Amino acid sequence: MASASQPNAGSQGCWWWLLKDLPEKTKNKVVNVAGKANKLGRDEPRRIIHCLKVGLALTLVSLLYYVHPLYKFFHESGVWAVLTVLLVLEFTVGGTLGRGLNRTFATLLGGALGVGAQHLAALSGEIGQPIVLGLCVMVLTAAVTFLRFFPEMKARYDYGLIILMLTFSMVSVSGYRDEDALTIAYERLLTIIVGCVIALLVSILICPVWVGEDLQRLIAANLEKLGSFLEGFSGAYCRISGDAQITIDQSFLQGYKSVLTSKHSEETMVNLARWEPGHGRFLFRHPWKQYLKVGTLARQCSYKIEILSGHLASEIEAAQEIRGEIQESCREMTRESGKALKELAATIRTMTRSTSMDFHIENSKGAAKNLMSLLETGLLEDSTTLLEIIPAVAVASTVMDIVTCTERISDAVKELASLAHFKSTISPVVTPEEP
Repeated sequence: MASASQPNAGSQGCWWWLLKDLPEKTKNKVVNVAGKANKLGRDEPRRIIHCLKVGLALTLVSLLYYVHPLYKFFHESGVWAVLTVLLVLEFTVGGTLGRGLNRTFATLLGGALGVGAQHLAALSGEIGQPIVLGLCVMVLTAAVTFLRFFPEMKARYDYGLIILMLTFSMVSVSGYRDEDALTIAYERLLTIIVGCVIALLVSILICPVWVGEDLQRLIAANLEKLGSFLEGFSGAYCRISGDAQITIDQSFLQGYKSVLTSKHSEETMVNLARWEPGHGRFLFRHPWKQYLKVGTLARQCSYKIEILSGHLASEIEAAQEIRGEIQESCREMTRESGKALKELAATIRTMTRSTSMDFHIENSKGAAKNLMSLLETGLLEDSTTLLEIIPAVAVASTVMDIVTCTERISDAVKELASLAHFKSTISPVVTPEEP
């Protein structure tokens, strides 16, 4: 009896401790979730606005049920409008318009093909009708699924292709048992159009989020980060003075790393921005793909900067004499290239052409020519070991590659400015006699 009561008492004690700690754990969990929610709202206030927009859109589309004349007209098909708002209303205007058009035209095409397949199957008689319908469903869904493997179709029309298969299958299969399949398809298409219109109006009229503007800011910010690194590299590279090392805060030199992983974000933004109508400074048929070209060149430059950053942390350093000979040219190249990249970032951000970036690029190219002349004159022949030569030559070669990358980025931005009709500004010309 005593041995049986001991386990019972132990289990009761365990449950007591669990119940005792439950309020404290629940409180900590609620505080943790509230802190994360607060951070999400502070980091991007537009998320809160988007949540309210979704709630408003669903309330508006629910009027198809609440208002008796509307319900009498749409009947139970109004649920498709509710589903459409939930599936179509995206965070950005481009995403909402893209999904809305995909869903509308895919429903229209899928319904038409479904009705056509139904009439074709009816010609084959009662026995052959299900066979013909099955073959039509198999052939069309297989063909559309194959289309989804094309990158261009996957990027822009994947959602529409899925809706096309779904609508075709529902209309063609349900039409075998239901004689009112055409009426059902018509009602669903009408309610889907209503849902898309409500979602689009809410997305555009209430605090619209234009993904094209986000793309522009992202590309400009990436160029700004590259320019900040290059401007700070000259001081970080020349941190040695005699035998003592000067401690430099290199935290700002890490910003370029986000450029290395921005490819997916840029491609997604471009695909969504291409759906957006003309607005503000972004006219119809804005050259969105040109931003991808600038972003690709910026990543190529960031790869070179990644190599340059590795030299800062390298334990193998060039001799002080060799570093002193090349560091001035390297400093000028990185400084002028950094200024040029920041000017290019300002050009994209303000959509205003500037000629001052050409001045900085020419200065960096001149410094690169001077450095090349120094290397060709046999400046490094007096070095006794390769370890004294290789680090300096590696840094010089990488910096000259960055100068070339900067010039390519400048050409791409100029092409963007020409295609997008950026505003022109007259930069003051400073002569040598003027201060």
